[in-house]
Amino acid sequence: MSRLPDLRERSREPELLDLGGVPDHEVAASLADIRFVNTWLGGHRTFAMVLRPFLAEARKRGGPLTLLDVGCGSADLPSHLQAREPRLVRAFGVDLKPGHLRQAPASIHRVAGDVFAPPFAERSFDVVACSLFLHHLDGDDVPRVLSSLWRLARRALVVNDLRRAQVPHAFARLVFPHLFRSPVSVHDGLVSIRRSFTPGELREAFAAAGLPAPTVTRVFPYRLAAVVRRESP
Repeated sequence: MSRLPDLRERSREPELLDLGGVPDHEVAASLADIRFVNTWLGGHRTFAMVLRPFLAEARKRGGPLTLLDVGCGSADLPSHLQAREPRLVRAFGVDLKPGHLRQAPASIHRVAGDVFAPPFAERSFDVVACSLFLHHLDGDDVPRVLSSLWRLARRALVVNDLRRAQVPHAFARLVFPHLFRSPVSVHDGLVSIRRSFTPGELREAFAAAGLPAPTVTRVFPYRLAAVVRRESP
């Protein structure tokens, strides 16, 4: 096995899916691998954990909770939550790639759009979530997107992403080749960890966006969840 990478700073190496040119069947296989990861490696658990208090608030006021997932891919996180709470969650997914959205279930309101200019009015949703998307951005684009998404949220902005560290990366190098159907997923999964954040970097990104300090939680095995609430919805 090759030597461990230097993870002191975020990588700028592009992911294959971001470069384009990946065959449609590989894109579909990679999205299926992401769904697998979310099921078995903490994505669903993290998403449900951070949204639990907002679901409780929606129950008290008679619901529903309006939820936007940005860069949603096949929207498995909001659809999983919606399946658990079908009468309480009204979920929307926005993605730049219509091919990704076509794989999302019909229960999700699907919108093709650019995260830098989201096609929604201010405070259109109770909760805006950004799951496994923020690490695709570089430099000033990270706080720029956080600021844009914060304007859409009435109650909270949630970031559900990866934690950059040697143990998660070593775990991924060992396990991903055996878990994933697509070689694209193996490559991009490792790049994703190298492009991802430390808790301190996430806090710095929120501060650079002019947002309140987030609550950042580490979730086993290699997730980070950052949540910012509005004081007055």
